[in-house]
Amino acid sequence: MPNRNIKLIEYEKIKEFLDAVDHRVVFEKTNIVPDERDLHDLLRRYVGFSEIGRKSVLGIDIFKYSSFGSLEQALIPFLFKTIFRMTVKLCFTNHPFLFQKYSEEDIESKFISTGDGGYLIFDTPLHSLVFAMNFAVILRTYNAFHIYPKLRKIIGGMSMRYAITWDKIYYFDKNYYGRAIINCARILMKDSLNRCLIDEYAHTWFTTNIEGVENLQIITIQDISNIYDFKDYDLTMLNDHPDEIFQEQSTRRYGIINADILKIGKIVYKETELSVYNLHLQVTLNLTNDDDPTQIKTFTISLGNLNTSGI
Repeated sequence: MPNRNIKLIEYEKIKEFLDAVDHRVVFEKTNIVPDERDLHDLLRRYVGFSEIGRKSVLGIDIFKYSSFGSLEQALIPFLFKTIFRMTVKLCFTNHPFLFQKYSEEDIESKFISTGDGGYLIFDTPLHSLVFAMNFAVILRTYNAFHIYPKLRKIIGGMSMRYAITWDKIYYFDKNYYGRAIINCARILMKDSLNRCLIDEYAHTWFTTNIEGVENLQIITIQDISNIYDFKDYDLTMLNDHPDEIFQEQSTRRYGIINADILKIGKIVYKETELSVYNLHLQVTLNLTNDDDPTQIKTFTISLGNLNTSGI
């Protein structure tokens, strides 16, 4: 089943419309262009494109995957899945309020794999960004020889590039489609660097809801709970389950300590232009060893980089 509020388009329902007012095959001596208005009206009302809600898509791609050796390429899918699962668990540990409407199984089952990365669908760009931050922390942990150090020695270090979009999504025949996925894939394909890029709609979401991406370094979890998209979230969770990044009081000593955003260009698709922004965050977090809770390390990582070369 699709995520909440994602339009479900069914094969049998469309076929029902076609069977009612169209012909599957027509072989006539004279070809005649038909009047399609009756079918067009049926399909327009059924799809209801203007009523389809927006979702955020997070694209994660292994930077220069093809440059790894054959053995390493065979092992990387295992490593990616390991990091992915650790990130999912970390999101529920660090951000119980934000991810209260998700389950670990829900996120994993709806992950769209591309072999060397994939796409995740979330309710807001903030969910996508928080997941990306936690993924980057786990990735740094791996690169620093704290996760399967012998495997790290064999595969080598890895770098990721990220893209976040905010647009329409629909569900058909057990798959997700829509502009949010298309735009996310296009941004990743255009980026030749290991950056974190967001589209203009995600940028507008942050501007509308938190007065801009730069405010990520000072907003609190209480500020986030007042965002319209979180209006039906359980606020009682704020009392017993603190957020690891967005704390009760604003500070730049822990959590997001720096946030930079810069427009770097546009991508063009079928005569449609989409502005793209380069996002760079520095995040400080504590990580606890699941196998030995007495072991705690502090990591400061960068999500994306400051390279503003065009796209």
